[in-house]
Amino acid sequence: MSDQTIRSFIAIELPEAVKTGLQQLQTELTLAQYSFVKCVSPEGIHLTLKFLGNISAQKVTEITGVMEQASQGVNPFQLRLTEVGAFPTMRRPRVVWVGIKGDVDKLVDWQQRLDNGLVPLGFAKEARPFTPHLTLARLRENCSPGDTLKFGEMLTSSHVEVDYHFTVNSLNLMRSQLFPTGAVYSRLAEVKLQS
Repeated sequence: MSDQTIRSFIAIELPEAVKTGLQQLQTELTLAQYSFVKCVSPEGIHLTLKFLGNISAQKVTEITGVMEQASQGVNPFQLRLTEVGAFPTMRRPRVVWVGIKGDVDKLVDWQQRLDNGLVPLGFAKEARPFTPHLTLARLRENCSPGDTLKFGEMLTSSHVEVDYHFTVNSLNLMRSQLFPTGAVYSRLAEVKLQS
């Protein structure tokens, strides 16, 4: 690695079966037919626990150390993807997401340990409470209020089934490289949970 900064975040990677399910969900919701909606590629969907921004290559080892410490005593656990929702509301959506259930208490506790552990390395603690979710799509900036409302009505009236389970057994430090075609992700480090 060179002296360049690395745009990075800490996340749980999703199994292929879940990514396939998310792609089906995007199709069922007919998201692609709306020109003002930008779908997130299922290959690029992660459960992000902490966005780090640009870090130096030297910091990778220290961050991995914090990830290892925060993961001590955390056993593999189950998460389930459930309902579709939107920020700020379903009626006036800006971001479409899938909610997460299951061992969420474990997940939130783990995220807080990670967040606290990164403070000495110069990363500010998250100001907002951690709301575990997976982003499916975002509405583009130039979306008109009328289009937003129409899209919100479609979301509110659609009854899609979401029920995917997966086991969380590792935590990853991810690199995000931005290209005109979109972001490309690669794993910088992995910390496996001890069962």
